[in-house]
Amino acid sequence: MTKFTVLILGSASAAPTLTRNQTSQLINIDEQYYLMDCGEGTQLRLREHKIKIQRINHIFISHLHGDHYLGLIGLIQTMHLLGRTNELTIYCPSNLQEIVEVNLRVSESHLRYPIVYKHVDAKNSKLVYENEKIEVISIPLNHRIACSGYLFKEKPKRRRINPKAIKTYNVPKHQINKIKLGEDFVSENGEIIKNLRLTLKSLPSFSYAFCSDTKYFTPIIPIVKDVDLLYHEATFSDEHSERADKTHHSTAKQAAQIAVHSGAKRLIIGHFSNRYSDLNVLLEEAKTVFEKTEIAEEGRVFEVSFLQ
Repeated sequence: MTKFTVLILGSASAAPTLTRNQTSQLINIDEQYYLMDCGEGTQLRLREHKIKIQRINHIFISHLHGDHYLGLIGLIQTMHLLGRTNELTIYCPSNLQEIVEVNLRVSESHLRYPIVYKHVDAKNSKLVYENEKIEVISIPLNHRIACSGYLFKEKPKRRRINPKAIKTYNVPKHQINKIKLGEDFVSENGEIIKNLRLTLKSLPSFSYAFCSDTKYFTPIIPIVKDVDLLYHEATFSDEHSERADKTHHSTAKQAAQIAVHSGAKRLIIGHFSNRYSDLNVLLEEAKTVFEKTEIAEEGRVFEVSFLQ
C-alpha cells in the first residue's frame, strides 16, 4: 500500500496562538515530501516532528496573506545555512517571487541553491505538477485576494504480479518486469498467456484536496468530486456566518456542505478563528451535516491511503 499521509503543522487563522500555529501541512507520498503553505513558525514545527527539511523539494503556497507564507523566507534561508544545493520549486501567486527576492537582496543574502517559481493561475484549474506517481491540480477559490487550493491525486497503479500464476506458467524472473508493465507472456512452446491471467487487480489510487481560505464556493465541487480526504477551511461557526461572508471565509457548516456535495469520503476542518477556544463547537456543527468530519489538530497525521 502506498504511503500517503498529511501532517498538520498549523491550523490557526490570522494570528498564531500558544496552541495553534499558522497554516501549514506536510504531505508525504511514498517518502516524497510536499509542503503545503508555510505560516510563521513552520520550520520549528518541522523540527519538532523530526522532518528533514532538505527533503522538501516542492512547496505550494495558496495565497499571499501572511499567515500562509510568512514562514517561507526563514525556511529558505535555513535550507541555505544547512548546505542545500538541490533545486527548490515553489508553486505560488506570481508576486511571491518578488517578495522573496526583495528580502534576499536587501539582506545581501545569496543562496547556494536555485529556486524555481511556478506561477499558479488562481482563476482556472490546471495541472501544476506531476511525476510518475501523482499529479497536482490547482483549485480556484473565492477569497479576498487570488487564492488556490491543490488537489493531490495518485495516478492509476499497475496491476500486481500473481505469484501463483507466475509459478503455474513457469514465468522466468527476467520476464517479471515486462509483465508488470502490462505485457503478455509467451511460453517456450509458443503459447500466449494473457497479462490478466498473470496479474492481480491494481491497488486503489487515493486523493487529497487542500481548500485554503475561501467563502462557500460551489465551483470547487466538481474539481474535488469523490476525493478521499478533503481539507476545507472552517474559520467561523454558523453563528458568525455574516462575518464569514464579509471576510470571504467559510463556516464549519459550509465546509461540511462542500464535503457532502462533492462526495468526499472524509473531511478535515481547519483555519480556526482565535475566538474559539473550544473547537468542538465547530466540529459538532460540521458533523450535523457530514458525520465523517475531524479537526485539523496540531501534530496529527491523517492517513489518506487507508480510508474506507
